[in-house]
Amino acid sequence: QVQLVETGGGLVEVGGSLRLSCAASGRTFSSLNMGWFRQAPGKEREYVASISWRGVSTDYVDSVKGRFAISRDNAKNTVFLQMNNLKLEDTAVYYCAADLSEMSRGVGPWDYWGQGTQVTVSS
Repeated sequence: QVQLVETGGGLVEVGGSLRLSCAASGRTFSSLNMGWFRQAPGKEREYVASISWRGVSTDYVDSVKGRFAISRDNAKNTVFLQMNNLKLEDTAVYYCAADLSEMSRGVGPWDYWGQGTQVTVSS
């Protein structure tokens, strides 16, 4: 089992920045591919970004490319999502996910999920 706890959400104005963190426990973190998803009110959960277990490979949905950056610190069992130039449409609950075997853009394949952290972008 893997436990994931997200922190760092909050209220920010358009154009501002936030850094989300996801702390993992329960399994060797360095063996896990990690991802971030988000879910806005009334919408399905959608993929944001992912990073391979060694941090060599990253992937982003087009809407956040150039604004968001995913990274990880295997010594601290933590994955980060740096979010810059935030837009109103980035408002959502952001979820951290972990998977042993792949970095899928789909929700289904991910093995473990955190409880989420709210990000609200205001004008």
